[in-house]
Amino acid sequence: MQVEVRLFASLRKGRFRRQSMDLPGPASLRDLVRRLDIADEEVSLPLVNGQYAKPDRPLQAGDVVALFPAIAGG
Repeated sequence: MQVEVRLFASLRKGRFRRQSMDLPGPASLRDLVRRLDIADEEVSLPLVNGQYAKPDRPLQAGDVVALFPAIAGG
């Protein structure tokens, strides 16, 4: 199954900005994050199709996944 993955800020470092990925199904958001070699605690805001998603959310073909790290500022 293919999903589009978008990485933001520090999660892009050494990776990519946007990429289509082929995942074996069934797969969860957690499976995708691990496949990208990103530690669970690095992802502060995971979105699937623009909606907040928990790590155990199953992914479906055509989903758009956006991963944001914790961002501090003020």
